[in-house]
Amino acid sequence: MTSKAEENTTQLPSKETTELLDSWLAADGPVALRLRQKLRPVEADEDGRGVIFPPTYADIGYNIDTLADGTRVAMIDTVGSQANRLEPIFKSTGKDAEGNELNALASLVPQVEIILHRAGGKKGNKKQEGEDGHIEKRSLLDLAHRSADAVVLASPTLAPEIAKAFEALRNKGNAAPLAALAPTSLLFGVWDSRGESKEKRPRLVRSIIRAWDVEILHSAAQFNSVWKALSEEQKEELKKEAKAKKIKLSVKGFADAPATFRTDKNQFIYGAPNPEARVLGGVLAKGSVERDVTINLVALRGIRGKDAQETIEVQKYLLGLALLAATADIELFLREGCLLSCPNDDTWIKVPRRGEPIGVSLPKHDELVAYAMAAAEPFKAKWPKDKDGKDLPFEHEFDLEKAKKLLAKKDDDAPEEAQG
Repeated sequence: MTSKAEENTTQLPSKETTELLDSWLAADGPVALRLRQKLRPVEADEDGRGVIFPPTYADIGYNIDTLADGTRVAMIDTVGSQANRLEPIFKSTGKDAEGNELNALASLVPQVEIILHRAGGKKGNKKQEGEDGHIEKRSLLDLAHRSADAVVLASPTLAPEIAKAFEALRNKGNAAPLAALAPTSLLFGVWDSRGESKEKRPRLVRSIIRAWDVEILHSAAQFNSVWKALSEEQKEELKKEAKAKKIKLSVKGFADAPATFRTDKNQFIYGAPNPEARVLGGVLAKGSVERDVTINLVALRGIRGKDAQETIEVQKYLLGLALLAATADIELFLREGCLLSCPNDDTWIKVPRRGEPIGVSLPKHDELVAYAMAAAEPFKAKWPKDKDGKDLPFEHEFDLEKAKKLLAKKDDDAPEEAQG
């Protein structure tokens, strides 16, 4: 007897779906599949205008560009951030009583996990067990740099496997070993900047959210403490203590404080308030808020296996994953003050090498899952199994001493941000 999760993963794709998707891998296939998704702030007015909060960056505040015609375009979610939101759709959410993944997409990729420490152990020592039995670990699908992350390099049993996969990619152009171990590294891009190979691969799926024709808004607030309710004696004692410790009472929450200026800017210039130092209060999006999603089929067709057969297998596997990632309905609550919705149906287009883009109807989700499941089989065969043939987790241990050695290693080829 099979569970519902397993039933959803055992159906085969239709002939029409297989032929359509396989045609995109042909040498004369389209260069890309593209979606422009119109988004809407949930608090938008009848004209679609609404206030949303972009991410705030150190030193610059919001990332807003001004075009030649004066239009201001705000970055709402970067390519990297979108990738980090999409990648966990393949993450395990647990298994049913029969050992099948509750999230069917999790059975498409290896669930590599790195144990950081056990029950509060700070040394990353795999022998160290804590009283509560808690194990602190991270999925490879959560790591910012994926298979090239520093934590991977500091995991003695995982690092050699990843290094071999990167070497096969650099020296032989063979992506199959990395696809079998960390396929989302090929899907969302990876750069082995800290490793020996220095291999760099472009994203197959690229997504970004921008808001057009924006006006910057500001905010102001007043924090009211219990100061007025304290006795004179209490106030004097707190004043003395704050003076002795060289700390402001407002910093510790014992005095009223306005919030009108940012602390990273000069609040006054020549005695006048600096408008650039005002606390940011979001942007009014007078134009559209758009999410652009692209599947790069040229880059996908450039990925190879060890031979012609394996090349077809790895390309079909990554295409299946790419379509599921690109069509995923991810949550659009991006941060406080930035809750978006998608009021319209998605309209995908395929972009030919020459000529105008053409609208294309993608297969339904169940068909995409079925295609991806079939394409994943050659790679799943390489995953470790238990005695009943069920997939086992890929568990590895972070080693603090290994991490220390990496800190001591000087790599002149790595970029500053990789070393810093």
